[in-house]
Amino acid sequence: MELTVVFKKVPEGYIAWVEDLPGANTQGKTLAEARENLQEAIRLVFEANRELAQKDLKDAEVIRESVSLTAL
Repeated sequence: MELTVVFKKVPEGYIAWVEDLPGANTQGKTLAEARENLQEAIRLVFEANRELAQKDLKDAEVIRESVSLTAL
């Protein structure tokens, strides 16, 4: 899976977000810091989404499968 990230220069440094993953956004004083912070933001979004799904499906009968995506 490949995600598209955007870094925008602002007076305070950089803001960054993932076009394909709502909620994954951050900032940093340097481009390197913004990149590092964005990795953490992506991890936290996936973790939060997984926890919410598990809570919502707690007693439900479900089938879980892995899926691989190719870039568009």
